[in-house]
This record gives sequence, structure tokens and C-alpha cells, in this order.
Amino acid sequence: MVIDCQSRYGEPIRSALSVAVYPVQYIVNLPLIAGRYALEAVVSRRNLSGENERLRTQNLILKTRLQKFAALESENMRLRELLHSSMEVGEKAIVADLIGIATEPDSRKVVLNRGTHHGVFLGQPVVDSDGVTGQITHVGPFTSTAMLITNPSHALPVQVNRSGVRAIAVGGNQDDALRLNFVPNNADIRVGDLLISSGLDGRFPAGYPVGEIIDVRRSPDGAFAEVTAVPSARLARSRQVLLLWPQEEPASVAGLALPEAPQ
Repeated sequence: MVIDCQSRYGEPIRSALSVAVYPVQYIVNLPLIAGRYALEAVVSRRNLSGENERLRTQNLILKTRLQKFAALESENMRLRELLHSSMEVGEKAIVADLIGIATEPDSRKVVLNRGTHHGVFLGQPVVDSDGVTGQITHVGPFTSTAMLITNPSHALPVQVNRSGVRAIAVGGNQDDALRLNFVPNNADIRVGDLLISSGLDGRFPAGYPVGEIIDVRRSPDGAFAEVTAVPSARLARSRQVLLLWPQEEPASVAGLALPEAPQ
């Protein structure tokens, strides 16, 4: 051993033996190596699965928040449209939310979250950002019921914006239709004409969009034409509406103090 250490004569023999023994050593260590790789694979898979689960949860939360933000953005847009509509016309108004539908069959009425506590009164006009919605028919302390203009019992004086022809718009047999009564056969009215509130009833302010003419049928034997219109208001989609207070005469003319707008 001393000679081998000093002369290095046995190095080639040791190298040859090492090469010969390496396969046996590799086979002996193979289970250990395989186990280590398997453990690393399990840990990596577990970490990957956990990371995927965390990302899925985060994605779900972000999508939920996005939906909420989208709903808030839509609500803000509706409110801006309502307020813009009110400012354009100049009437006193408050915003009301639709909180339900009247339970009577085919009543075409909605329940609002405003009542006498907020100054709401019977017959009060209700509009949305696109046009006339209806009027208040029942008032409680904190809620009220509005009859839609498509209710067969509802009647509203209107006029054709283009020609000035006046008529009465009443609810039709369909939820999204209006009929015009007492329109002479020779009246200047045609499909596409815009109907606006005339204000002749003293209840609805003049100039609000009511509907658009979609059908005009003139009978040679009849005195009046059959005219059908669709409402301008989004009756089945609006979630907020405006309750209007008609403008009063100036105090100097009426001799009375003007009522303050409800807060």
C-alpha cells in the first residue's frame, strides 16, 4: 500500500475497477434516486395544484367584483340619464326605485320606494329617462303604487310632435302597446311620428315623450283611424324612475308661497 501510494502504479487498476463497479453502484442507488425524483414530482404537483386552486379562487372573486362594478356603472348611467332628463325639463323631481310588481293579475302596476313621507301624492306623474311611465294610484307612508301607461284603465292626452294633432293615448291589450282614441281618418299622422304629452290634463307636464306610432289603419266607412304606438319609456326594464312635481305659477301671480321640493 505504501509503494502504491508513492508510485501510483495501481491507478489504472483502480480506474478499471471503478468503471466495472459503476453499473452495480448505479443500480443499488437507483431506488433512492427514483424516490427522490418521485417526491419532488409529488411536491411540485401539490404546489401546482394549490397554485391553480388559488388562481381559480382569485379569478372567481375578480369576476364577481367585475360584475358588481358593471352593475354599479349601469346604475350610475341610469341615474345620470334620469337627472339629466329632469334638468332638461326643469320640474321638481325625486328618484324612486322599483321594488315590486302589483299582485293583481294583468294590473300593469309597479311598487316604488317613495310615499307620503317623501311628498308623493295621488295622480303624481312618473317618468323615466326615455319618457312617461305612468302615474301614482296608491300612496302609503313609505311606498306607493304607479299605474303604467299601458294599463287599459290609463288615459293620457298626447299630441303628435310633428303635426300637433291631439289625441288620447290609452293602454292596449298588450303590455307594450298604446292605442290612440278619437283620431280622425284625415288627421295628419303617420308611422314613425313621436307622441308627446300635451299637458291638457293639468297633471302631466307638456313635452315629455310618450310613444312612437307603429301602425295607422284608416277605414273608408269609419270616422276614426285605428292608431297603435309603442311607449317611449322602458316600462319592463327601468329600475329607477322620476316622480315629478308640476311647476307652479310664480308667487307674485298666484298670491301664495310656492311649496318647497321634497328632500
